[in-house]
Amino acid sequence: MGKYQLGEFEEIVLLTVGVLFGDAYGVSIKLSIEEKLKRSVSVGALQSALKRLEQKGYISSKEGESTGERGGRPKRYFQLTSSGKGAIEHAREVRNQLYNEIPKVALDLKFTQS
Repeated sequence: MGKYQLGEFEEIVLLTVGVLFGDAYGVSIKLSIEEKLKRSVSVGALQSALKRLEQKGYISSKEGESTGERGGRPKRYFQLTSSGKGAIEHAREVRNQLYNEIPKVALDLKFTQS
């Protein structure tokens, strides 16, 4: 495997952390993914992905201030690291390279099977 290893859901979470720059915490990440991808996201799956991404060094986190609306618990905010930026760029390059290598005829609906 290459230097960067990302599963599909990890990639989506990583991209969403970047999109939400400065406001990426559990609930905002979950809602953003559900809205943009029209798919349900379990809190457990999201927390597992965030933990893996942090262990890989692709994101870092810090606690925000405590709020009364959360029973005094602080939000945990996430941000991309330089390694995370590298992982996103690598994934994009690989996908673009593969897409560009698809023969045009393979994408022509007249020749593909349904």
